[in-house]
Parts: sequence; C-alpha cells; structure tokens
Amino acid sequence: MPDVQLVLRSTRVITPEGMRAASVAVTGPTVTAVLPYDAPVPDARLEDFGDDVLLPGLVDTHVHVNDPGRTEWEGFWTATRAAAAGGITTLIDMPLNSLPPTTTVDHLRVKRKTAADKAHIDVGFWGGALPDNVADLRPLHEAGVFGFKAFLSPSGVEEFPHLDDERLASALREIASFDGLLIVHAEDPRRLAEAPQRGGPRYADFLASRPRRAEDTAIARLLEQARRFDARVHVLHLSSADALPLLAEAKADGVRVTVETCPHYLTLTAEEVPDGASEFKCCPPIREAANQDLLWQALADGTIDCVVTDHSPSTADLKTDDFATAWGGISGLQLSLPAVWTEARGRGHTLEDVVRWTATRTARLAGLEARKGAIAPGLDADFAVLAPEETFTVDPAALQHRNRVTAYAGRTLHGVVRSTWLRGQRILAEGEFTEPRGLLLTRPH
Repeated sequence: MPDVQLVLRSTRVITPEGMRAASVAVTGPTVTAVLPYDAPVPDARLEDFGDDVLLPGLVDTHVHVNDPGRTEWEGFWTATRAAAAGGITTLIDMPLNSLPPTTTVDHLRVKRKTAADKAHIDVGFWGGALPDNVADLRPLHEAGVFGFKAFLSPSGVEEFPHLDDERLASALREIASFDGLLIVHAEDPRRLAEAPQRGGPRYADFLASRPRRAEDTAIARLLEQARRFDARVHVLHLSSADALPLLAEAKADGVRVTVETCPHYLTLTAEEVPDGASEFKCCPPIREAANQDLLWQALADGTIDCVVTDHSPSTADLKTDDFATAWGGISGLQLSLPAVWTEARGRGHTLEDVVRWTATRTARLAGLEARKGAIAPGLDADFAVLAPEETFTVDPAALQHRNRVTAYAGRTLHGVVRSTWLRGQRILAEGEFTEPRGLLLTRPH
C-alpha cells in the first residue's frame, strides 16, 4: 500500500458493503484502503468525525449552470459552491440555457473555457441533440461529452428546439452507432396542446396544462425507438407514476433504459403549492401525494434508478405569480441531500439507499463508476461528512445559489453537511470554502 497521507475516521462510513465503523486511507487524490476503525495511522494526518457519517461525494448528472450567456441566472462559481455546500462533488452540466448551447465542438470549447477557473467541484458536460446537428453528435462524443440531451416538446428557449418523431429517429440512429447515450425530456407536444391552457396564479390550472399523459405518450415513443435501434436512453425528471409499468416492462424486455426523478417530485406535493408561488413551477410539474407515493415505490424496486436535482434557476423577476409565463425550474443543488434524506427516513429508507440513488447510480449513468460514487480503493477521495440527525430550517439568504429563490424556504430538513472533500482536499468546512479546485471531466473512453 502506498504511503498513506490522510486518514478519515468515523463510526459510520458508507461503503459498498454497507455502513460500518472504519478508517479511510487516502494517498494523494485517491482512496487507498478502507481499514478497521481502530487501525493505526503512523505518519498520516487523522481526521476523526466521531459519529457523523462519512459518505461518498454525490454525483449530480442534471444541472443547468447557464454559463456563459445567462450567467445572471446562475454560473459555475455559484453553482459549484452550492453543490459543495450540499455534499455534491461532481456535476454534469446540461447543454441548454447557456449561450451558446453545447451543440457543437466549438460551443463545448467555449463552455469548458468559461468553467475552467470557476469550478469548486468536478464538472462534466452533456451535449445537445437538435433537429439540425446530427453531424455534430459523433464529434461531440469524441470530444468527451457524457451523452446528448433532447427535448420531445418545446424546451422554453428558442436556441434549443425539440425533436419530432423523424428527427428523434435520426438522432438515435446516429448515437446508437457509437453506443452513446440519449437523455430525454419526455413530454408529448400534441398532448400538451390538447390540455387546457388557462394561465394565471392557480396551481391547479398549471397542473392541468401538463398532464401525466403527455409524459406517458412521449416515454412510449422513446421506448419504441430505443427498441428499434437498440439504443441507450435515459428518461429525465420522471414525474408521472402512470409511466412506471411501461418502464418496468421495457426494462424486463431488455430495453436499455434508465430513469431518474428529482427531489422536488419526492418531497413536495401539488396539494401544498400555494397559488401564485411559481418557485414551485417546473416541467413536468410537481404532482399529487398519491403519485409521489408510487415514485418512492419505484425507487425501492429499481424501476427508477437515481435521483438528481434538475437544478434550473432563473432571476427572481422571472418567477412571476402567473404560472403560464413564469420561468419553470427549481433550484435544488444545495438542498438535495437533506431534502431527499428527510423524506426517505420518514418512509423507512436508509442513508445507504440515498447514497445509492444520488451517488453510486448517477456515477454509473455517467460512466464514472471507476472514479466516483463510492468509498472504495482506487476511487477518487471525494466525500461528504453529514450529521444526519441534526435539523435546520431553510433560509434562502443562506444559500449559495446566485438567485436565492427556493421552493424549500421555511422547511425543516434533516441532515447538516459538515464538510465536503474533493480528491483528498477539504473544499468546504462549516460554511467556509477554499479556492476552486474542480477538474473538467470528459467521458471515459
């Protein structure tokens, strides 16, 4: 074993084999060994966390950083600080809401240059699949994007148009040719057009405008095409529990599909959204409590693979009291872990379950399982230290997001992040940050 430089010790360490008392040996940026709790540590610096839980740094594969171009909405400096404050040590940035969108290799270079000196955590990039950029997909793949984002309904920004059936097939055919991954916002525009569009401050009207059948129909279209091309596809931000049987059947049939949901769908319900409170607006929408119960069941049985934030902020002025015109997106980077843990513990799930959904499986989705998502020898020494029994009340003024608008304001959550570590270096302790140390990641070849 190489000379150990650092040992992190806790009575509760979450390892792939479960939670146990352990000492985690670190050499340089890498975990060297997971040792017995009382293992001697000669010549190594010891950090003893007592009963606080040492868990792997979370991997969030769905984040809209919006930088460059809409940096007043968010940016790499603020987004990665917020992530670190929430125990997230790796994020994959979505290709839209920045200008330019990440849809060509040249645009990817612009994005990487923008992020280079601002990232407090490790950052990777998704590419975008548009109606007119099929020829750009393979070059983007070779340049290191982790996969390709597509919309099946209008995205909300004109520079990122959606794919119709023919163009979805073209994109999937090309992506399957190099075994890439297509990640999809699945809502059917025809079903959305059929729904009542009343506008105004009533959340019930907004919910009716984004019906479950829009998700269900789009997911069925996607699965049909995935079967046709034997393509890898991933369903983004699932909110409709009605689609779960279809997804479970596709998985059983060997379709290469994975599924995510988000903290807001697991912790917030339509019944509690006040009229005019567009900080709760997202697409697809937060649905009813009975729907939420079924999402939790699907997490437990594996139909849903992982939980990611879909952090999609905007400036406060875009969050008007008209749900039809307000920007749709929820800021959740800093609060994802405590929000999910609070609800999970109340439903009988363990912190090991939460780590599996938010670190292990998200690392696997991105192809980073050889480096991220677990505390094990040979992996990056990325950690969060969590006091899981402690509570706090969400104060927007304490958030690191550029625009401190949050649907979680005033909620009492379990789980206080004490410190966050990136490749063996503490980057956050008790609210104090180091200078940026994040790397720009590329898809493993």
